[in-house]
Amino acid sequence: MTTTDTPRAAPDYWREASRALARGDRVMGTLVRRYRGMSLVSRGDAFGTLARSIVGQQISVKAADAVWSRFSERVGQVTPARLAHFGIAGLEGCGLSVRKTEYLIDLAEHFASGRIDPSRWQGMGDEDVIGELIDVRGIGRWTAEMFLIFYLMRPDVFPLDDLGLQKAVFLHYFAGEKQSRRALAEIGERWRPWRSVATWYLWRSLDPVPVEY
Repeated sequence: MTTTDTPRAAPDYWREASRALARGDRVMGTLVRRYRGMSLVSRGDAFGTLARSIVGQQISVKAADAVWSRFSERVGQVTPARLAHFGIAGLEGCGLSVRKTEYLIDLAEHFASGRIDPSRWQGMGDEDVIGELIDVRGIGRWTAEMFLIFYLMRPDVFPLDDLGLQKAVFLHYFAGEKQSRRALAEIGERWRPWRSVATWYLWRSLDPVPVEY
């Protein structure tokens, strides 16, 4: 998704990671050169990142961008308090399914009640953060992984269930032939400890607009 709000910066590891990936992998070398000067960025908004991830579940980046635009026009500033104010009925007609609307309201309630506290996450491991997030309705492993990449900017997340990642790996490494989940995981091993960075470059190779949450 592409709407901008606050100034953002690349992760401090980005240059080191890009160089390491380019040295060790011909495809990565090509992508790093092609997208020089571009990088993963964080919006610095935990609630907004999770909300965008929920909106983007199981639909294309373009479709998610359109729904988010309609949704944010209705709500204004996307905060837990604003969503609680609108409620499920107040979000009808803005392009969200009933289920996604319920998920967003539940997410807002988790933040408002303190059951989700972003201040704890910096000291937690990736799997611990995922375990906490998937307790929220509508947040599965994929959504939690998007949060790790786009908000916490963890360097070594590899979202195996992401369709864009799968498509890019099959295209660049297997001549477009689909492979097993195991094969996908194995090829990801070559990119440790920078699998988030490799994933970003692979996403970028499929879409002229950088993926953002």
